[in-house]
Amino acid sequence: MSTPPAQPSKPSNLPNLRRLFVEARTEAEESAYSRNAFYNLVIFMSSVAVYSLVAQRMSSAKTFAS
Repeated sequence: MSTPPAQPSKPSNLPNLRRLFVEARTEAEESAYSRNAFYNLVIFMSSVAVYSLVAQRMSSAKTFAS
């Protein structure tokens, strides 16, 4: 017994949330939100890089001490 082919998913009738938020803000507000999000991303990635470097240094120092 074969199964019927899968039906393509129907697009949601819900409005696009991103579009709603963009339409609710002015261009200046949207620019400020985007800039703030970019800065937060840069800070997060920088902190990950710093923690990674510190962990590598601690690991190599532990190896040389043994």
